[in-house]
Formats: sequence, C-alpha cells, structure tokens
Amino acid sequence: MRAWLSLSVTEFSAMSARDVAARLAHAQASRHAQASRHATLELTQRHAWEAAAMLLHDALRDADPSWRVLFEYDLLRLEKRADVVILTDRAILVLEFKHGAGRYAGQDLRQAEDYALDLHDFHAGSRAHPVVPVLVATDAAPARFAAPLFWHGVAPVLCSNGAQLGAVIGAVQAGIAAPRARLDAARWEAAAYRPVPTVLEAATLLYRRNSVAEIAAARADAPNLTRTAEAITRAIVQAEAERAHVVVFVTGIPGAGKTLCGLNVVFGALRSHGAAFLSGNVPLVTVLREALARDAAPDRGRALVAARRRAQTALQNVHRFLEHHVIHADHVPQERVIVFDEAQRAWDAAQATRDTQRRVSRLTMSEPAHALEIMGRHDEWSVIIALIGGGQEINTGEAGLAEWGRVIEADPRWRAVAAPRVIAAEDPAQRLANGRRPWLTFDPDLDLTVPMRSVRDAAGSPWVDAVLRGDAPEAAAIVAEAGGVPFFLTRDIAAMRDGLRCFGRGLRRTGLVAAAGARRLRAEGLGVQVPEVANWFLNRWPDIRSSEALETFATEYDCQGLELDLVGLAWGGDMVRAVEGWRPRRFAGHQWLQVRGAEERRFIINTYRVLLTRARYETIIWVPRGSAADDPFHDATRDAVEMDAVVDFLRACGARDLAATPALAARATVPTLL
Repeated sequence: MRAWLSLSVTEFSAMSARDVAARLAHAQASRHAQASRHATLELTQRHAWEAAAMLLHDALRDADPSWRVLFEYDLLRLEKRADVVILTDRAILVLEFKHGAGRYAGQDLRQAEDYALDLHDFHAGSRAHPVVPVLVATDAAPARFAAPLFWHGVAPVLCSNGAQLGAVIGAVQAGIAAPRARLDAARWEAAAYRPVPTVLEAATLLYRRNSVAEIAAARADAPNLTRTAEAITRAIVQAEAERAHVVVFVTGIPGAGKTLCGLNVVFGALRSHGAAFLSGNVPLVTVLREALARDAAPDRGRALVAARRRAQTALQNVHRFLEHHVIHADHVPQERVIVFDEAQRAWDAAQATRDTQRRVSRLTMSEPAHALEIMGRHDEWSVIIALIGGGQEINTGEAGLAEWGRVIEADPRWRAVAAPRVIAAEDPAQRLANGRRPWLTFDPDLDLTVPMRSVRDAAGSPWVDAVLRGDAPEAAAIVAEAGGVPFFLTRDIAAMRDGLRCFGRGLRRTGLVAAAGARRLRAEGLGVQVPEVANWFLNRWPDIRSSEALETFATEYDCQGLELDLVGLAWGGDMVRAVEGWRPRRFAGHQWLQVRGAEERRFIINTYRVLLTRARYETIIWVPRGSAADDPFHDATRDAVEMDAVVDFLRACGARDLAATPALAARATVPTLL
C-alpha cells in the first residue's frame, strides 16, 4: 500500500482527529527513523494532520460510507506525498492542504495539479476516471466553484478554503455523471504505480540508493527496461566470477532508457565495486552533476561545493578520463566498471589524436582502444558498459560500433556480450562485427526497443523515423493506427509559446530547441542560444534563466541525452523539403549551401532526430512563414516557399495544426476559480 493510512469513510468517521494524527506519526517513524528525532518538526506535522482530519470529518459527514480516504499517498517520481486522496464511486480527488494560507498561491496550484497529473499518467487505476486536484488554503476567502466543461483526465485545479471543502467535494460528485463501472477502491489501491522519471529525476533517485526496479516502467508494454538492467547485472556478476574483461553493449532506440540503465549501474546495487558514468556530452555531465549536487545540498553554501565534488567522481567527462589514464600509464583505475555513454560516438584515432586550438591531445589510439587498455590494467576483472544509441551521430570523427569490434578482436583478453542487432546494421560503421565472432555472446535482453521518454505515446519514435526517412504514407499510417501522435504545427512563434504554456500543466517543464545550424532563425525572432545549460534545465520560472522563460533555445548539443516535458521546436532553413526529399544545408557567408556529402547529410538529419525526440509529452513544431518572393525586402535565406513545403510534408505525415487542437480550445474556455 502506497498510502500511509487508508480508511473507509465509516472507519475514518469513527476515529478522532488525534487518533488519525497518531497513526500517521507512527507510519512516519517506521519509514523515516531520523524524523522522530526532530521533535519540533514532528509536532508541527502532527498538528497539521489533526487539522486536516478535523476539516475532513466535517466535509465528509454526508459522504457515501464506501468512499475511501487515503492519507500521505507516496508519489515516488516526485519524491513527495499527496496529503489526501479521496476515492469516490466516480472520481479520484487529490487534496493538497495549506494550513493557515490566506490565498491560493500560484506555486501551490501547480503543485496540486502536478500530483494529480502524476497519478493520471503513472497509476494504472487512475486512467479510467476523472482525477480532480483540490487546493485547500484553509484561511483564504471562499472560492467560486465553476464546473469544468469536461470531466475527463485531470480536471483544472479546484480551490477551497477550510469551511467550504464539503461543498466543493459535493459539487464535484454532483457534476460528474455516474460511470458505467463504479470506481473500485480496493482495486485502485492494488493497481500498479510505476513512474517514468526524467533522466535528472532518475539520477537523483538512484543516487539516494533506490533501485531501477522501483522507478522503471509506467506501462505494461515496457518490461524490457527491467530485463535489460538484470542482463547487465548478470554480465557483471559473471565477469567477476570468471575473472574476465567484458564489454557489455546496450542498444536501443532514442528515449528507450539506456541512460537510466547506465545510471543504475553507477548508483545502484553494484556501486560498491566502484563505477563511473563517462560521457563526452559535456552539457549532459554538467546538468547531471549540478542536479545531484543541488539535491544533496538543498541549502546550498559550503555543502553544495562538497556535493559538487562528490558528483564529479561519479559523472566524468570521458575524454578527460582517458587522457588522465594515458598520462598516468602506471595507474590502475579505481573503477572496475565504467559506463561509456553513446559509445558509438567515441572518437576514432584521427579525431582522438588531433590537436586543436583548445587542447593538445595525449591520446595515441582511438577512444575505444584506450578504454580497453585502461580497464584491462585490472589484473582480475573489469567491465565496460557501452551504451549505443542509433541514429544520433551528429559529429565528425565518431568511430562507430565497428571500431569497438576491431579493438576487441585485436585484444584476446576481452570479450563482448550484446543483443543480435549489433551485427545487423545496414551501415558497416555501425556493425560490431560482420557475423558471429568467437569473442561475442548474444543476449537479446540487452536491446531496448520500447520508447520510454514519451510517457503516453509509444508511436512517437517510429513516427519521427518515418518522417526523417521521407516516408509520408508510413508516418500517416502510424498516426492512424495510434490515433494521433503528440506533434503539433504552427507558423506563429507566439502561438508556440502560448501552446507550450497551455500544455505545461502542473510542474511540467517546457523549453525551446533548435538546430545549431539553423542560423537564420534569428531573423524570425529567435536567436539566443542557452548561455548556462545547468540553470536552463534545473531552475524554475520566474527565474528568467530557466527553460520555462521560453526566451533562449537549446541546440542538439545542449539537449542530447536530456529531455523536457514539452518542447517547442523551431524548424530552421538547414533542412528543407524538395522534390527529391529532405535537403540538408549549411549556412556560409550570406547564403545556404546544399550539403552533398553523405556523412554531413546524415548528421543534419540526425540533428532533427535528436530535437524531435526530446519531449516526454507534446512537441510543438514552429515553422516560420519565411520571406515571400513578392516582398520588396525579400530575404532568399528565409524563402517562404521552402518553409511552406516543410509544413505541407509534416501535415501529410499526420502532424496536427496547433490552432485546431481541441485540448487547447477546451483549456482556453475552462472557467477558473477566483
């Protein structure tokens, strides 16, 4: 049971408010031993529980005895608890109490709504009935009740002071038609609650020593995330038992949970072996480190500085890790297990050994070759977990999977385990080997095939793939079979921002993204790239540095490996639609140049794959209107005909017009509580 205390209305009515508070205090002490040591905090909390119970006694005086009242319902993804959940025969009411509050504060409204959204999205028993968030500001002025136009999904937040709570609950019950099947409270409590955390939420949860099994899948169609984590554990345990050196390849489509599996290795049950998460993605490392540090030291100050140092040990830049151990050739790394993020993007020998204006390279081989040499210094055993994300290569000098196969083949100390797909790629550079090899063992559980980033729409990833292959009929068929995909079109940048704010209910994070090569977006009113990526991903509005300000945009380099709840994608002139298909371009001087090289074309297309798969919920694609040919100041670098062709193709693929979205129209007309 996820609630600390679950009672029928009859049972609740028979208990005094003091007894309810005592039961909750006992539950708190059994879960958090440290809490009982803080007498002042405990006393304050007990008074709050008593006050809530007294209000509920009055509010539920005439309620159906079969209703159920759940106190302190755990919401694992949010690391919070809903104060009270009331299960009627037709709705789930989520109550957030603010004792002594004299107003309905915006932050409190968002918090209450976020709790309800969490239940709707991740609790299997909450999807067939309305979920109604209620903010109870006990000392506020009476709120006017205005019934929503639609009682489905998550209703707008209702407000109540302490005295009118019973009337609000009664009005909700009266406003919702009796369902065909009554809400079964016992079945609801037994239903699965499986949240899908963001990468940042997963990192902080695992850092506190939670297991991946607790935070794995929100849907019954995604069991392979847990299976993959178990397969990695098996490989590590076997390597230790056999004193072997093993590379474990974890493959998967974008957003399938590869990073989560890697974080589970570093922060999970196997952390005692010493493990580090290595990534060449500097923004990802920066944001993850800062997220862990802020979570560990919420009061900032000196504690935050110390927490940042600890986070640096667990999350490291792969290039710095390799160079350090090349310089110190006699050092055996303290980590027996390393997670090599986006391993297919490891540098080849030419890139790894190349000097630049910013650095002098200390490497003498490819990064895969150095990784094997460094981890092979352990006399007994070591493991490299290589996370492979297909279709996201966006830089030159990336070695591909073939380089890993070459160096493993050349070093008899090493062997590999992977899913069969590692030898099936069409691109030779992304094949680990050409057929079976004696050093390669297959484990199908190491392939993640179900997209996890998109919380409700598993069809999003295959739709993006069809769009970028230029196959409009297939994309439209995916839309028809799925009943729609969460991609919307607009030609108006203001409408994109308004749409994001409307979709962005509760504490869902919004943000704008654009390709680094979309150089002419600045002429359309969007030209400022995010200056501080950690603040952009972690801070909340009204901090103007936050992504939620919708002022600055993240490029593919800023956001690869990370995610937002809702994304506004600004489509640039670097990829336009022509008769022959997609036409990737790069901007030089004062004009666009068509890209003819296969590798650079693939990089630009993959850029849009990254950007189109950043959202957990909806993506709003803004395609600027461009410059019309009959405009006296026509700008050929923003040609309107080219932009129109992009829109026509995306519409043919099944992207929906934002202005015609019923959800936005409904939200715009829902009465608010004043």
